[in-house]
Amino acid sequence: MSSTPAPVSMETILFRPRFSRWLAGVVSVIGVVMVVWGLIENAGDTWPFIAPVAFAVLWVFMAYWRPSVVVSPGGVQINNVLRTIDLTWPAITRIDTKYALTLITRVGDFAAWAAPAGGRIGHSRAMRTGAGQHLPESTYSGGGYGPGDVLTAASGQAAAIVRARWEELRDAGLLDNPQLESAKPKIRWNTWYLVALAGLLVASVLGLALS
Repeated sequence: MSSTPAPVSMETILFRPRFSRWLAGVVSVIGVVMVVWGLIENAGDTWPFIAPVAFAVLWVFMAYWRPSVVVSPGGVQINNVLRTIDLTWPAITRIDTKYALTLITRVGDFAAWAAPAGGRIGHSRAMRTGAGQHLPESTYSGGGYGPGDVLTAASGQAAAIVRARWEELRDAGLLDNPQLESAKPKIRWNTWYLVALAGLLVASVLGLALS
């Protein structure tokens, strides 16, 4: 009598560190308030500084708000500052957290800007509090866990989500397609953001030079 595979979650999970969202939000609010206040007080002197403030806000958005890891039934999407990377589940052979959440494939390694690893202090604290226990079983495949695996680190939080889903799919026999294992990931450059950032940089230099 054959056993029935456990059901696989169809949920899509978006991971983005809370601190990054707060930082991006605070910088954006400060930038808007500065520009509005300046225009009210002295519009003539404020105009040259609008582009630099917009540049700073856009950069913070690209570096701290936009980066994320999206776990879906079809695979993992890594949204980084410069690129967006789509990986299918069968292409992922290992999940590493030494420096950041890094998905290892046969065609390359892809790190997530949104999930940097924690330090040794956090690992020591996790050892004392038990934060490194009850993680997905593939976390311990190397004989233990490192600073980047604990749930107090952004890399550990993201890795736990990815590993749990990866194990579900593995146990259901859905990672056995050899054609998908060597498939190249879809990589897209964040062109419009980069163009906007470059345009604001040029406008900032010109505005300050001519003011």
